[in-house]
Amino acid sequence: MLRIGVDTGGTFTDFVILEGSDITVLKLPSTPEHPEKAVLEGLAQIVENREGYLIQHGSTIATNTLLERKGAKTLLITNDGFEDLLEIGRQNRPRLYQLSSSRPRPLVAANFRLGIRERRLPDGQSLIALEKKSLVWLRKKVQQLAPEAIAVVLLYSYRDPESERRIAEALQSAQIPVSLSHQILPEFREYERTSATVMNAYLTPTMSNYLSALSSEVLVKKGKLTIMQSNGGSIPASSEDVQPLRTLLSGPAGGVVGAFELLREAGYDKIITFDMGGTSTDVCLCEKQISTTREAAIDFQPIPVQMIGIHTVGAGGGSFARIDSGGLLRVGPQSAGADPGPVCYGKGRELTVTDANLFLGRMEPDHFLGGKMRLHPEKVGPALEELGARLGQSTHRTWDAAEIAEGILEIVNTQMEVAIQLISLQKGYDTRDFTLVSFGGAGGLHACELARALLMPRVVVPPHPGMLSALGILRANVVHDTSLTVLIRSPGANVLRHLSEGFQSLEKPIRQQLRDEGFASENLELERTLDVRYVGQSYELNLPFGNDFGASFHRLHQQFYGYSSPGLPMEIVNIRVRGSGKYPKVPIARFPLESEEPPQGSMIQEKKVFFDGRLLPTAFYLRERLRPGNRLQGPAIILEYSSTTVVPDDFAVKIDPWRNLVLEPLTTDHRP
Repeated sequence: MLRIGVDTGGTFTDFVILEGSDITVLKLPSTPEHPEKAVLEGLAQIVENREGYLIQHGSTIATNTLLERKGAKTLLITNDGFEDLLEIGRQNRPRLYQLSSSRPRPLVAANFRLGIRERRLPDGQSLIALEKKSLVWLRKKVQQLAPEAIAVVLLYSYRDPESERRIAEALQSAQIPVSLSHQILPEFREYERTSATVMNAYLTPTMSNYLSALSSEVLVKKGKLTIMQSNGGSIPASSEDVQPLRTLLSGPAGGVVGAFELLREAGYDKIITFDMGGTSTDVCLCEKQISTTREAAIDFQPIPVQMIGIHTVGAGGGSFARIDSGGLLRVGPQSAGADPGPVCYGKGRELTVTDANLFLGRMEPDHFLGGKMRLHPEKVGPALEELGARLGQSTHRTWDAAEIAEGILEIVNTQMEVAIQLISLQKGYDTRDFTLVSFGGAGGLHACELARALLMPRVVVPPHPGMLSALGILRANVVHDTSLTVLIRSPGANVLRHLSEGFQSLEKPIRQQLRDEGFASENLELERTLDVRYVGQSYELNLPFGNDFGASFHRLHQQFYGYSSPGLPMEIVNIRVRGSGKYPKVPIARFPLESEEPPQGSMIQEKKVFFDGRLLPTAFYLRERLRPGNRLQGPAIILEYSSTTVVPDDFAVKIDPWRNLVLEPLTTDHRP
């Protein structure tokens, strides 16, 4: 079966096509105003007159809608007296040291937060029943306010969702999408559950319209469409369980999946993924497994659902360079995107990171996108000189164009270095133990400098690095996550029996759903985990379920916090089930090693390139002509269709059996 992985980014839309064991790639400029146009244009070039193919799609629709605050006019329905929970939030301040700091603006305005008379106790028993007259009043308010989406969040509804269901039924005639908290996040912690449900409702109309527009096209109807989720799995676009909340990091999640699978095959089990695209950079630390979290946030909005532990910063190839109000050079987070793009694309007027790399000679204008798109270096020099003149007015010195270009790269490198430190050094991991996996269209231009600064022993650049997110999306299985708050103490009577019964109640609908989606029993996999804490603690640790889960919890607590207390009672807070429907594996080809000497014709030119203020003679290679076993020493530039890799003069590179570029410093011992 023909399978197509699609990753829609802010600058480019990437396609990876798998037919049999053959993999081909395609890259097109994105169409931000109508993202489906680029997807359909690519499909038209790929599928021709075929039918029955699988389209696995990663989208930034939900992310951009949230960041730009362009979601639906949302109504929140909650218990009387709890209308302001969304605004009160937690006591933490996102900008702790900002003197004029204020809380982030909630997604729902105060006059769109309605309290209804209803109340349940923590065990789910009804204290104040939901009356019919309350539902009549609610219908009138909905008609008066005319919202575009509705979120319903009632206290302890995860114990008994009857009242939430009654509200949804009462509002059915309004034909407005309704998100119910017991379906979005059936767990305790009211603020997080409210935030998740409101965010899902806020994003639903935009995502539904996009999927409807895409699914109605003939090219999509002839195949089957799935959407990548932030947890590293996909879900059929036709499924009622498509929750926009769970697609917020779908593209970056695909990159982590692709990098982890490929690097595990090559023998690396400790990696930090570095995905630098046109708009942002995404980093993730994986130690023997893909790390996940339920404590992510975007735009200071908590996202308490299971997702890959990705940290994102606004630093990409299209990030603008500018002079700020204090007269200093800044880079990002604003981006040129696909239109107008960087100055060197021919239409842009604001300098970007890509322009700086091109001016310093680190990109070859005639080989961008394999020569399909020519860059315009002649436009960059004057723009750099103008920016240098403006900087000189505040610093009272003269800046030439090369200094400005190198300054832009130093600033963006520092921003990305801080992002990697946040997920590694600040969490107790030593970067010297990890391999930096570089991908994204701009990653290879900066990876070695980051590895040098972080004392990392090597950089690995996979084949088709600018397309790795699309390849990871292609590797993703269908995944359904579900959870339930149980609050069971251990040790206690019949703990394992109660837990097993709870797991079975979660597994039954997931198993049936995967079968309905066409997966045979042998292709189903169910994973059980627990959220456990010591009684009295505020937060919990997630671990696999087994008869000895207590001993596992004590070990994990020791690892995370430096101590454990086996004598203290534990509390199982939530039980979780992940159900996976497995597609056939995407093959990872391995090739025999050949000569260390690169073949004739692989080096296409030599010219001078700026490195640390010096112009150094630099060899330019075409990656497609390099063979496994080849070795070369920097300074060098390796060109390919989807990316460019810079090899500084203090690094050497070899091509391994999987055709990865493995870049290592010439002084390999980083340790003091």
